[in-house]
This record gives sequence, structure tokens and C-alpha cells, in this order.
Amino acid sequence: MTLQPILNYAHSLIENVISEGDTAVDATCGNGHDTLFLTGLVGEKGYVYGFDIQEQAIIKTEERLKKHQVEERVTLVQDSHAQLAKYISSVHQSQIKGAIFNLGYLPGSDKTIVTTPTETISSIEQLLSFLQQGGMIVLVIYHGHAGGKEEKNALLEYVASLDQKSFRVLQYGFINQRNTPPFIIAIEKT
Repeated sequence: MTLQPILNYAHSLIENVISEGDTAVDATCGNGHDTLFLTGLVGEKGYVYGFDIQEQAIIKTEERLKKHQVEERVTLVQDSHAQLAKYISSVHQSQIKGAIFNLGYLPGSDKTIVTTPTETISSIEQLLSFLQQGGMIVLVIYHGHAGGKEEKNALLEYVASLDQKSFRVLQYGFINQRNTPPFIIAIEKT
């Protein structure tokens, strides 16, 4: 077995739980790579919601989806992922099988616009209440920026407190890399 790079492993985890017809959430659209990836997993019968607070991220994601002709099965929302319950239809809330986050800042943009522990934990709590049994939330945690350490510590404390009878929590990361390497937290609803 070969150890997978962080983003590859994040995708491996999520593709093991999402199937054709499911609903998925990209809580941090960024440049649209994960949103597009999720559309491939849910297929023509499924649906994806994508969130980002930055207009630039929504525009780039929309362009990527149109280029691949899958925009009709995605709702993009320019708002905090902490507001996701407002935007996900009640029908889709009961069909969520997976969600992915890339925490930190949008690559190539203003590094002062970052995800925050309060909003991230709020969105995780909402998603855990919607998530189907066997579903998963995957968080890729970039923490080498201002505020990143605080978010990392708050998230680790929060996920460690989840009831082990209801959730299994995995941490995956490389510990011998320089410059605060990102790592993954995966939360599976049992």
C-alpha cells in the first residue's frame, strides 16, 4: 500500500460513501474542483450544493461546472457554510450522504479572508444532523495562516467530543513535512 497525498485521500474517503442519486455538499467551493468531483459521484440523478463567501470562488466554480456541462445539478451559494440549512431544501437535507471542506483561504486570493472555527463548527453540526447513516464529512485542514492554528485546535477539540456510539472520527496527515502541512479529519455517521 502507498500512502496517498492529502487531497487524493480526501477524495478516496468521500467517493466510498457517495453514490448515484445522493446529495452532497461542498462547504468551501474555492476554485470548484471538489464541486465538480462531487457532481461526478452523485451523477445525473443526484444533487450538489456548493458554498463560498467569496464571489470570485462562486464565479470560478460556475465556470468550471459549465465547462463540464453539469451546472444543472448544482446550487451555488455565496454565503457562509454556517448558513447552509437556510439554502438546502428539506427534501435534499434528508438525502445528504457526504460533504467536503477545504479550510483556510482561497488559493490565489486575499489571505485575510479565511474560514473560522465558529462558522465551521456550526456548519458541521448542521451537516451531522442531516447526514444519512453511513455518510461522511471530510475536512481538509490548512492551518499555516493567521487564525489557522485556532481553527485547527477548536476543530480537534470538537470532533474528539463527538459520541463514539454515533460517529467515528479519523485523523490523517503527514507529520514529517515542513510548513504546517494540511491534514484530514473524516467524520463518519454510524
